[in-house]
Amino acid sequence: MEFEIWMLLGIPLFFALGWIAARVDIKQLLSESRTLPRGYFRGLNFLLNEQPDKAIDAFIDIVKLDPETVEMHFALGNLFRRRGEIERAIRVHQNLLSRPDLPADEKAHGQYELGMDYLKAGLLDRAEETFNLLLDTPYGAQARRALLEIYQREKEWPRAIEAALGLQESGAGARQKEIAQFYCELAQDALVHMHTDDALALLDKALHADRKNVRATLLTGDAQLVKDDVEGALVTWRRVEQQSVPHVALVAQRLMDGYRKVGRPQEGVNLLRSYLAEASSIDLIEVVFKAVIELDGVDAAKQLMIEELRRNPTLLGLDKLLEARLMDAPADVWDELSMVKNLVRGYTQKLARYQCSHCGFKARQFYWQCPGCSRWETYPPRRTEELNVMN
Repeated sequence: MEFEIWMLLGIPLFFALGWIAARVDIKQLLSESRTLPRGYFRGLNFLLNEQPDKAIDAFIDIVKLDPETVEMHFALGNLFRRRGEIERAIRVHQNLLSRPDLPADEKAHGQYELGMDYLKAGLLDRAEETFNLLLDTPYGAQARRALLEIYQREKEWPRAIEAALGLQESGAGARQKEIAQFYCELAQDALVHMHTDDALALLDKALHADRKNVRATLLTGDAQLVKDDVEGALVTWRRVEQQSVPHVALVAQRLMDGYRKVGRPQEGVNLLRSYLAEASSIDLIEVVFKAVIELDGVDAAKQLMIEELRRNPTLLGLDKLLEARLMDAPADVWDELSMVKNLVRGYTQKLARYQCSHCGFKARQFYWQCPGCSRWETYPPRRTEELNVMN
């Protein structure tokens, strides 16, 4: 009981101490606020009332009256850049950097912001020059990230590899996935120009950077095929299953064509059907469906699609079943089936899209780098309808 009474007596004391501390903080805030320009509060008020144009005018007045407001320069420049007024943002940051008394850390900050202005404006040469000045400053990691973006835009893949390695060495996170893709870009260009050995060497580097890079495996098989090593290409392409089962759909047509070339098409169909049982996919079904019709006939193709629809019901699968039905449909029902198929096909064309898992950008074809957000390997190897069914 004595303990409880003592606690009750202590409550007023704690309250008094809290009140005194609050008064001290309020006095400090009031003292600091008196040193700020009146236009600062006007600008904040405009921002809070969603009047950005008036806010910018207020902040410009502050900078004119008090050129020492470094942070205000940064805030104003960023505001211009976000609004797309890049020329004004550049002028603000250039004006700040022209000051001879600017401390080194603030100068580096200003150069970084100016580089971002140039990057946003598409002035890539100026942006690159500016960011290169920052590599040995506290903004080195941010500068390397910006340089990496520039080199990817310009498709300067060797320099992109160098920038990505620099980021890794600076402790800014692993970049193995991107490095492997850059090597794949170089290898693909080498294949286009029929420099097969160079392509294989680059792809070996890609797989050394990222052993699970499916694209490098696909391109390695392509290079072997160019050298007439069909059996070697088949062995290589089959490794995709070990890297990522869902991605076997991307290699299915290559495998089927390869098995036809070596005179073992039935082996190819059996392999793809085993993949289908493990990882059903519309793209994989498309390849298997055509091969089954060719080798086993229409009835076998119908049975294939019935089994797939029971296991994984999609409109895209129904479209293939109707296609098989039409191949031997009686004349009296052919028109009706054709009408239904055309109706289903109209819907499937909207659903047959790949969708970026980062930005949501949809595309008819599969991309290794999203055209919307420029990120690598963000497209699942399945169509949107399949992803919705799986979810």
